[in-house]
Amino acid sequence: MASYDVFFFGVLFFLLGILFASLKLGFWILVITALAVIAFFGLAFWKKNRKFAWPAFLAILIIPGAMYFVGDDVNFRNSQNIVFEKQISFAGVVANNPVMKNNSQEFYLRLEEPLGGRVLIRTAPYPRFNYGDELSLAGEIQRPEGGYADYLAKERVGGIAAFADIRFVSSGRGSAFKAWLFGIKNSITDSFQRVLPGPEAAFLSGLTLGGTSGFSDDFKQAMSLSGTTHLVALSGYNITIIVWAVMGVLLLFFRRRASFAIVSLVILCFVLMTGAESSVVRAAIMAFLVLLAREAGRVYDLRNAIIFTGLAMVLVNPKVLVFDIGFELSFLAMLGIVYLRPVLQKLLRFKENAGFLSWKDNLLTTASAQLMVAPLLIANFNNFSLTSLAANVLVLEIIPLTMAFGFLIALASIIASPLALVLGWLVWPFLKFEMFVIRVFAELSVPLLFEFGLLMGLAYYLAILFLIVYVNKRLAGK
Repeated sequence: MASYDVFFFGVLFFLLGILFASLKLGFWILVITALAVIAFFGLAFWKKNRKFAWPAFLAILIIPGAMYFVGDDVNFRNSQNIVFEKQISFAGVVANNPVMKNNSQEFYLRLEEPLGGRVLIRTAPYPRFNYGDELSLAGEIQRPEGGYADYLAKERVGGIAAFADIRFVSSGRGSAFKAWLFGIKNSITDSFQRVLPGPEAAFLSGLTLGGTSGFSDDFKQAMSLSGTTHLVALSGYNITIIVWAVMGVLLLFFRRRASFAIVSLVILCFVLMTGAESSVVRAAIMAFLVLLAREAGRVYDLRNAIIFTGLAMVLVNPKVLVFDIGFELSFLAMLGIVYLRPVLQKLLRFKENAGFLSWKDNLLTTASAQLMVAPLLIANFNNFSLTSLAANVLVLEIIPLTMAFGFLIALASIIASPLALVLGWLVWPFLKFEMFVIRVFAELSVPLLFEFGLLMGLAYYLAILFLIVYVNKRLAGK
């Protein structure tokens, strides 16, 4: 077995171990591992081919994967020293950039002694708190339950305190570098609000920096129904636009190696500035690997790049594999674009020419991503819209231009405020059109509302896998 195959299957089995431990399979992990080892050794003996013996040895990595998850979970539990369901006074430091909701703000508080761990704080939108603020609070910390507890544990959060009495103590208690990055993000958001109406400013902020802060509940629902929520999730699409735009500018002034180093630093800063969400981390790692392969003159192996990206993220936080829906949607969408999109292109007989305004390219990309995430969307949100293809085809073509205007407004607001205002007028029609399309197709959406259980999901993905293998083999035989 080639070294790159050993790497792929080794990582795959390790991740399966983390998956099984996340699902609390316990003793069955040993049973599954033993069956996998026996099955691969049996194949090697039956086929008289040693290449099947390698997966038999690598399948043992399921157990270290499970142990890694358990060890991480034990460390998390031990780090939480929280008094629940009692009126207490406690202090802590704001650990992230607060997220502004319609009627509240939310942030994670790193508790100070004698307590320990992190809690989610929900409080009034004003006064507005910032990363690194030291706060003194009085209230009750609630223990999260069920699936929400697993989600918060993924964020290393062990409790929730809603609308406690809060007193500001001091600022500057966090990382100076992260505080600087969050300050830049807030300045960019403020620059949009100065030159655009509230809804359009919030939408432009979502396109360029990610998130739905400032969105009305109706507009969030419209994005969900029209299948356009990914536009503000900072996926690979957004990161690719940013990376190649920055790279193109840098190559005008620097050599390729220097440009690579600067772009890598820009990617890192952008990830930290936008909160290191799963989709942006995945996209950033993939973008970095593409740039690194080009710089080193090596062949870029998509399969191994994808699984390496997943491994890197899971090693940092094993809980994202099962308890982070954004992680799962991001990787499924990417797998759809990488493997299903070429199959759809062949079946539909679309030529490489993108067509008028790239509608064919956008249609294929959207369809492949949506088909891959459909079971997950239905299972978690009871919603999957058939009209999402049309909505995405109409808006994707002008999203890069809209994002470019956004960054130009942020830059112009530093240099010349009148210029930023002019740019705001220029981008306003694009934002209005995009928001109009989102709302129209939300009204026209035909949601698929039915149960999508585990067995149906497995059957669905096996059918897609069969389609990919069948079409590729059929065309390879011609």
